[in-house]
Amino acid sequence: MKFGQVPNPGDINFSLPPDHPATAVVLERNDQSKPLNVYVGCAKWNKTDLKGFYPRGTKDELSYYSTQFNSIELNATFYGMPPADRVITWRDKTSNDFRFFPKITQSISHMRRLNNVEKLTEEYCDNISNFEQKLGMAFLQLHDNFGYKNYDRLVNYLENFPKAIPLAVELRNTSWFNEDLLSDEVYHLFEQSNMTNIIVDTAGRRDLLHMRLTTPVAFIRYVGANDHQSDRDRLNEWVDRLKSWVDQGLRDIYFFVHQNMEKESPLLSAHFIENLNKELGTNLKIPKMA
Repeated sequence: MKFGQVPNPGDINFSLPPDHPATAVVLERNDQSKPLNVYVGCAKWNKTDLKGFYPRGTKDELSYYSTQFNSIELNATFYGMPPADRVITWRDKTSNDFRFFPKITQSISHMRRLNNVEKLTEEYCDNISNFEQKLGMAFLQLHDNFGYKNYDRLVNYLENFPKAIPLAVELRNTSWFNEDLLSDEVYHLFEQSNMTNIIVDTAGRRDLLHMRLTTPVAFIRYVGANDHQSDRDRLNEWVDRLKSWVDQGLRDIYFFVHQNMEKESPLLSAHFIENLNKELGTNLKIPKMA
């Protein structure tokens, strides 16, 4: 992932910002008796990106990937509308506890920019519904230049998005975060629409790193900087933050690990999962590198 890439990671202050006050309120409203659900994965499963991850002779990459991880941030659906038969094929290659988190197709988010996309959205939702119980949460990533001036368009889209499909939203334009009043308006929209506010942690865009949950779900897209020490220190800080949120009532964690050079994503994921298991008492499988 090139988004937020910097030439010198050592120059970046990677400390996580403090919690937004409203996050505690959102978590307090959650059902405390609900079991903790944690899904950790990468963004891709192909050999080209995850070099050194697959044992020699692996023929079906997704099937093997699903033996090591319990989820995938499915970026493949961003580049083209996922046909129903392909969704079914992906679904049937994975175990019952595996979850897919498909990105909404770019024809909806980037090309038409949420304008006149009713039929495309219906097609997308109909097709990904074939994941059935393996559908984790779809997510809408908006273009960097999709700013607050498009607020009404975003409102219309979220209000009409099929309620049967859980949705998270990633805002990337600084205008959404500049003013507290403006931000509160957007967050209120997400809360009213039951839309999860995605947190992106990447080196070059610290201005977009917020700690505001709008549902009792933490959906985090973490991007390593290919710097051995700082990448692991950042993941350790995320373990601490998630532990704090779980203590406050968080029950759903979706955490996806990227890198500017993706080959080390499984290694970082293994480091994160090992520490998460220790702190949260979870029993997630620690992926192995071939």
